[in-house]
Amino acid sequence: MKRFSVLVLITISISLVICTTGCSKAVPTPAPTPTPIPPIEGWSLVWHDEFDAEQIDRQNWTFDIGGGGWGNGEMQYYTDRSENARLENGLLVIEAIQEKYSGSYYTSARLKSQGLQEFQYGRLEARLKVPEGKGFWPAFWMLGSNFLQVGWPECGEIDIMEYVGKEPDLIMGTLHGPGYSGALGFSGWNRQTYNIADDFHTFAIEWDQDQITWFYDGEAYHTMKREDVGSRPWVFDQPFFFIINLAVGGTLGGMVSTDTVFPSQYLVDYVRVYEKQP
Repeated sequence: MKRFSVLVLITISISLVICTTGCSKAVPTPAPTPTPIPPIEGWSLVWHDEFDAEQIDRQNWTFDIGGGGWGNGEMQYYTDRSENARLENGLLVIEAIQEKYSGSYYTSARLKSQGLQEFQYGRLEARLKVPEGKGFWPAFWMLGSNFLQVGWPECGEIDIMEYVGKEPDLIMGTLHGPGYSGALGFSGWNRQTYNIADDFHTFAIEWDQDQITWFYDGEAYHTMKREDVGSRPWVFDQPFFFIINLAVGGTLGGMVSTDTVFPSQYLVDYVRVYEKQP
């Protein structure tokens, strides 16, 4: 009888060790009670994903898969596994996990609408809850649909939202293009008096042929006009596709702290696209 008890205790202990290193699962923050999409004066809704289905809609989203740093020294391996990206409680859940996988020590997900849903001009908006912790680098951004033909930065990049856990009160909106990419991109910084990761917030751009304006919870904080890029090409007069990803580490994300909690989740309530009414 004593031997049986010892075996049970050993089994439980081993299970606990395994779970703390790989099988734990974060519980997502519930989304608010669904409500009708509110009309926005002067705009018409032309596309949206509310993430209310049972599975990610493959007519809207595909995945980037792999590791290797993604040109930014990132530490995660992106997968299309349900462990890293799934729908729960009316949310898209992107989950970063600390685990050894294909040569990386973290996994996460990077969804894109490339070749599926691409847009030129309008109001493009998402309601998001970013994860807390140093080393996390969630983003909601866009690349030009000619990316495969001309590469980056010639295709153009619109960062609707970037957040890094090491600066929990800061949101950034940035424009990248030929001659103004990477650290030379045109950024708008928006600081708050609280930790942005504590709740959901709405991030949007309003984009036309001559300018792009960034919004945080309905308030404009940054505008870039065609003339602001000077003699360099303005490449934002073509269709773009969405990317939603959660990076770990990297040149902007920084080092992962020993206090950073894994697994952690980046939550997306919806993505909506509006067209300006005539």
